[in-house]
Amino acid sequence: MSSIAITAPTTRLRITARGRRVVAFLVALPIVVALGLAVVGGGSALASNDAGAPAGSFTEITVMSGETLWSIAEELAPAADPRDVVAKISRLNALSGGSVAAGQRIAIPTEYAPAG
Repeated sequence: MSSIAITAPTTRLRITARGRRVVAFLVALPIVVALGLAVVGGGSALASNDAGAPAGSFTEITVMSGETLWSIAEELAPAADPRDVVAKISRLNALSGGSVAAGQRIAIPTEYAPAG
């Protein structure tokens, strides 16, 4: 008795250019969504206790159009060195770039809080 092995023909999986685009889109979609959520969720500066500031040792102000941290520092503490005031505000708000936008709420150390 002789044995004959019958094998099925093998087929290679072929993916078209359109299929590659679909696969690339499906792979990239979760990454884009995660980055979008990170940008939206991490876009606001919040007061932090990183500098060891006790809770309640700050007040909040709203940045007006055209204001910078430097102009805010000069307005709040005209007798103090603006560099020191900017550094404290940046540290309190965890601002790495040192820039603020109109309408943004930022924490101000109580020692520089505006009267009123």
